Amino acid sequence: MTWSALILAGSRPGATDPVATYAGVSHKALIRLEGATLLARVAAAVRAAGATRVAVSASDPAVVVEAMRLGLEVLPPASGPSASVAAALTVLGTPLLVTTADHALLDGAWIARFLADVPTDADVATLLARRDVVEAAAPATRRTWLRFADGDWSGCNLFWLATPEAALAIGLWSQVEADRKRPWRIVWRLGPALLLRYLFGRLTLAAAVRHLGRRAGVTTAVVPSPFGLAAIDVDKPADLDLVRTLIGS
Repeated sequence: MTWSALILAGSRPGATDPVATYAGVSHKALIRLEGATLLARVAAAVRAAGATRVAVSASDPAVVVEAMRLGLEVLPPASGPSASVAAALTVLGTPLLVTTADHALLDGAWIARFLADVPTDADVATLLARRDVVEAAAPATRRTWLRFADGDWSGCNLFWLATPEAALAIGLWSQVEADRKRPWRIVWRLGPALLLRYLFGRLTLAAAVRHLGRRAGVTTAVVPSPFGLAAIDVDKPADLDLVRTLIGS
């Protein structure tokens, strides 16, 4: 199977990234670990997993220069991650793997396992890791957990857009993006019956995602990751300290 990958490395207009400031670089995609930038590490991981075409959504001049050095296509970012993915879909098509430039520990083997575990009928799939799996791999991590009947979950910044129908989920993605730290608001979009199931601890994450997909007209799937470190990205200075500790850099 031939597939492409998109690495999100956009910048919020006028905003200062505290992680980049902490590391002394213009953009966190340029932070170096073990001699390579985060962008280089992520690009190497997706290529190792089999991506034949790799693009980065970026506007920071230094990130663009680094992307060109790495032989990546450069696509202009849109108003946010979901809009950037929508724009990239028109260029790269499907199947498309989407990840982020701050996925510092990303490993090609994690991606390969994710793709192998995606149900064959899924238009869209996302990788998540259970809290016990994450904390076993990185006890010191502090995450925002999605609490459902089947456990507490953390996103792994890996999304698989398998079919052209996946484009229908972009609007849904933008809504989830806005409410990602407030799961009850995501569930509210499914109606009061499912919200009550959530509030009483009877709604599983897989069921919620499946229902959200139906609302968008696509088949969606949650894929559990056996790799706890797949949930570790670099959102805060403390995350960068943790990553440096984990790799001994």
